[in-house]
Amino acid sequence: MVGEPEPGSEPAIAVRGLVSRFGPQTVHDGLDLEVRRGEILGVVGGSGTGKTVLLRTIIGLQRPAAGEVVLLGEPVAWDGSTTASLAGRFGMLFQEGALFSALTVGQNIEVPMRERGDVPKPLMDELARLKVGLVGLPPDACGKFPSQLSGGMKKRAGLARALALDPEVVFLDEPTAGLDPIGAAAFDELILDLRRALGLTVVMVTHDLDSLARICDRIAVLVDKRIVVGTMAELMRDPHPWIQEYFHGPRARAAFETATRTSARDDGEEH
Repeated sequence: MVGEPEPGSEPAIAVRGLVSRFGPQTVHDGLDLEVRRGEILGVVGGSGTGKTVLLRTIIGLQRPAAGEVVLLGEPVAWDGSTTASLAGRFGMLFQEGALFSALTVGQNIEVPMRERGDVPKPLMDELARLKVGLVGLPPDACGKFPSQLSGGMKKRAGLARALALDPEVVFLDEPTAGLDPIGAAAFDELILDLRRALGLTVVMVTHDLDSLARICDRIAVLVDKRIVVGTMAELMRDPHPWIQEYFHGPRARAAFETATRTSARDDGEEH
């Protein structure tokens, strides 16, 4: 499996003893998580379990009440310094793409490059065109505004911006939400292709059972303010009531069976 770590290699992300509170409400209580280099990790959980909060905490945007996070070997601080010190080493695709409506796709992709301040304008334009092609958008997408794009194209444009500085880790927040099944499946294949081509580590919050079954090496389930991690097959054997309900419904079983057949077919084609 791609997500298996090399002997002695440090994880891409290590979360230890994380506590997240909002007023009297505790969302995470002693949460521990390790993300292996090169894996695609899905993150799921019920409403209010803090899935997006976890992502924002890992990248330094949300200060926890307690605990520590190490991202790509660097302890995360929550004073803005982490984002600066790790600039370019991780990217984030927010829900709905979060593109600036007044900027073209090309200009949106160039925003992280401008923030670095050391990339000449002609090179930024060339890199933006390369990123547009990398995520499967047509060349003329660079000159279009977000309002001129379909939902699927907006997601790809947001991903192109997340990849602007050639990151090692990419965080995706509900990347296939709002897409039709064909568009969602195409986006899943894009993530797999990018992982293979670029060696990315991917952390993806999603409710899409097809995505979880098809592309995730492991799945992290937020439940009871902690986290349970395993493959989909392992989680289907977990006795926790919420996990049982989530992974044993007809949609989950269908997704798992389809992914198993697809994986077997792909392995056969590779050999």
